[in-house]
Amino acid sequence: MDNFSLAQICQSGQCFRMKPEDAEGIRYSLIAGDRYLEVKQQGNECTFYCEPEEFEDFWKAYFDLERDYAECIARINPRDSYLVRAAAFGSGIRILRQDLWEMIVTFLISQQNNIKRIRKCIETICRKYGERKVSSTGVEYYAFPTVEALSQVTEENLRDCGLGYRAKYIAVTARTIASGEISLEKIYDMRYHQAKKELMKLCGVGEKVAECICLFALHHMDAFPIDTHIRQVMDVHYKRGFPNRRYKGMRGIMQQYIFYYDLYS
Repeated sequence: MDNFSLAQICQSGQCFRMKPEDAEGIRYSLIAGDRYLEVKQQGNECTFYCEPEEFEDFWKAYFDLERDYAECIARINPRDSYLVRAAAFGSGIRILRQDLWEMIVTFLISQQNNIKRIRKCIETICRKYGERKVSSTGVEYYAFPTVEALSQVTEENLRDCGLGYRAKYIAVTARTIASGEISLEKIYDMRYHQAKKELMKLCGVGEKVAECICLFALHHMDAFPIDTHIRQVMDVHYKRGFPNRRYKGMRGIMQQYIFYYDLYS
């Protein structure tokens, strides 16, 4: 499988319930919503440990396997040496198609936070408020808490999960969505800019968080989240601004290459 790396996807900062299951980084486990998956990769050979129907119906779209990422890389301006290097370095990254509610909570938690603490916070709320499940291979795991479940949790109890000031954002957001004031179903049907505007009505969701949600849940590939890493790269390599027009329809992919390269190169 070309342009696909479990290790790079795991480290790319878009999902926080994926982890290596061996020291070699060959086998990974992943919890997405209420689903559990194990995947093994050796070179370009990947084995997905699930039923063929589940792979076709869910995981193929989840990992964006039908998109030609080599074609995206080929469209990079060859004179942009920084982006050429970044894409080569992170060429195995795919933009995951994750659950909208899970991404709203995840990126509220991510604010002013590091990856290790984000993972711990998410695991804590899943264990406390998510449904306990057992995979077909006997692995116990916890589904991501539903809107209804978190809408009934107090801000104080969420603070006990290590969320700090973000507890308020999640408590208020859960109640806002549970009441029907904001509809996730309608957001799914919105275009990029409309969805971003609607998401920013939620408590604690600023522009950067809304961009992350648009990219990693709604798969709006023109979303371009700007955090401190991206801002520093823009200041050095793109002083006149990122060439948005050239990369229309795949700006989010370029953002991930830049983010990963800046973080790990």
